[in-house]
Amino acid sequence: MKIALCSDSHDNMANIKQLIKSVIDREMDYVIHLGDFVAPFAIQPFAELKNFIGIMGNNDGEAIRLNETAEGKLKKGPVEIVLDGKSFLLMHEPFALKKLSKQFDYVCYGHTHYSEIIKTERGAIINPGELCGYLTNSASWVSLDTETLKLGLISPI
Repeated sequence: MKIALCSDSHDNMANIKQLIKSVIDREMDYVIHLGDFVAPFAIQPFAELKNFIGIMGNNDGEAIRLNETAEGKLKKGPVEIVLDGKSFLLMHEPFALKKLSKQFDYVCYGHTHYSEIIKTERGAIINPGELCGYLTNSASWVSLDTETLKLGLISPI
């Protein structure tokens, strides 16, 4: 299964549309957004994807409208899911990463706007960086293939 991980899009519709095009072109099976969509209009392109889950971020103030727009695909983290037999813990703000990496194959977070991939005994700790590109001047996301275990930072998007 090919999974796209992104975070911190902060209403940057140009980058959101570019990401959606990239995941469709790359035939990604699942998209996970780790928080900070900000406005409901910014979650709409994600909600149209068949396999999508979003995590609430600290800048996602319109929670009810965001979740309505996302058709119930937006969750308050941390969220535990299993995809293709791999366990994932999804959150926006990071906490206890090393401890949690012993319990889950993939611990995924956003919030800091800086990308980070740390291999662990079970899998990896992943921060895809910022999709908006506002803080680092570099929009990025992470591609994960659960069959080959290949991880890749995609930047620019």
